[in-house]
Amino acid sequence: MLGADAMVKCLEEEGVNYVFGYPGVAICPFYNSILSSHINTILIRTEQNAAHAASGLARVTGRVGVCAVTSGPGATNVITGIATAFADSIPLVCITGQVNSALLGSDVFQEADITGAVESFVKYSYLIKDAEEIPRIFKEAFYIANSGRKGPVLIDVPIDVQNTSVSKFKYPQEVSMRTYKPTIKGHSVQIKKVVKELSKAKRPIICAGGGVLLSDAEKELRAFAEKYRVPVVSTMMGIGVMPTQHPMYYGMVGNNGHPYANRAMNESDLLIMVGARVADRAVSQPDLITENKILVHIDVDPAEIGKNVGPTIPLVGDAKHIIADFMEEDFDCEHEEWITILNGYRDTMGRVRKPDPAYVDPAEFIRMLSEAMDDDAVYVADVGQNQIWSCNYHIVKNGRFLTTGGMGTMGYSIPAAMGAKLADKDRQVVAVCGDGSFQMSMMELATMRQFNIPVKIIVIRNNYLGMVREYQHYTYKDNYSVVDLSGSPDLEKLASAYDMKFMRLCTMQGAQETIGEFLSGNESVLLECIIDPMDLVK
Repeated sequence: MLGADAMVKCLEEEGVNYVFGYPGVAICPFYNSILSSHINTILIRTEQNAAHAASGLARVTGRVGVCAVTSGPGATNVITGIATAFADSIPLVCITGQVNSALLGSDVFQEADITGAVESFVKYSYLIKDAEEIPRIFKEAFYIANSGRKGPVLIDVPIDVQNTSVSKFKYPQEVSMRTYKPTIKGHSVQIKKVVKELSKAKRPIICAGGGVLLSDAEKELRAFAEKYRVPVVSTMMGIGVMPTQHPMYYGMVGNNGHPYANRAMNESDLLIMVGARVADRAVSQPDLITENKILVHIDVDPAEIGKNVGPTIPLVGDAKHIIADFMEEDFDCEHEEWITILNGYRDTMGRVRKPDPAYVDPAEFIRMLSEAMDDDAVYVADVGQNQIWSCNYHIVKNGRFLTTGGMGTMGYSIPAAMGAKLADKDRQVVAVCGDGSFQMSMMELATMRQFNIPVKIIVIRNNYLGMVREYQHYTYKDNYSVVDLSGSPDLEKLASAYDMKFMRLCTMQGAQETIGEFLSGNESVLLECIIDPMDLVK
């Protein structure tokens, strides 16, 4: 068995079904060995999207996503995808080929110090120098990626190590790392403190982040909120922890969140943040969430607690375990008056839009699309104005809402939707992007066609980099700079080039019928929605 064979065998032991990537000489031994495996390889058209596709698969399955690229530019190209996964705590194992280990540091063809380059964006990285170490390293990498605060792990493998014989392959059954022991169970004393405060609170609220979804704790959170009648808001990455129309859910907080959600969080007397960083996009003024209230911060990563704001009660542990522990405590709480107040806010503080009837109204279109989508559908939002409209108007039923919140990486939606579709081929998957973000990953239409990945794609077109244009509208008084997307392709011709069904919607007239046709069947469809170039997020 060669080192490359051992690498493939490790992936088989971990139950990997798909590897997204792009070959090159330095990773060719691995890709040659994988031909003898049941593992499916998906040729992505640019390396960044290999990590995005692996991310989409990981988020739907809860398992580690895997991508593999070559050395030099292949490895440096994948960094943005790795950084995106790191910011959103998505478990990935990213394999990179490397030049011959004897030539490391010689600046030879396609050499790049990738372990050094990704240091800020990975949980851990390995440079394998001994082929005998491959089983141990792969086992550790998968464990690190999908435990504690999840995230990407990089494994860099020189070509000579891939071609070296492995005397005896034995995949470890367990991992024991003296320096890595994430806390899962919450401290019982801290749990009792939270329960005591909750029993006294008159205006409690839970702010749920992406950590709730990553720990598979949605059902536990909903049961807790329903039993004790505790209102819930979410960060962008926490969208989907509660169905959008659940009576105890009050929407997304943050700069672009619902005004009533922000008001609810600010006026609470007990704020329980679960699996959420106190980051600027969700909490622009951290001092406000500690003013006149008890702040409980629950997170599996102790480094996040107290990083941006000091909590009254810190609680380290996995959200699923901690909420289950809360449910076992015996306590009562009553705050119906608070719920009545919040319902009043929700009824009176909704956004008011005045869309131009000559165009598609993106807010109303997304709402109608959501109503028509399958109950368990996966909606993948890209970055830009389309993301904010999606966050505020998409209706999550019992499906998933995926986006990139931490890094805000344009071009994420199409490859992530491909990964989500491969994770569950019977599930409806829709990617929604702007005309700017679409052009960052439109080359993946070839991947969709080659591997028969039927994703539904919506392009909200305004011929601008809309979010930046909107910022320049407010900040620079309509002095627009480098945001005009003139020269963009004719999407009808582009769809035809990839043998893809194309549809176009220019106004809201006939939108219901168009959406029905778009969602029908299990084929790839590209739907272009023409919106007002001057429309603003609200």
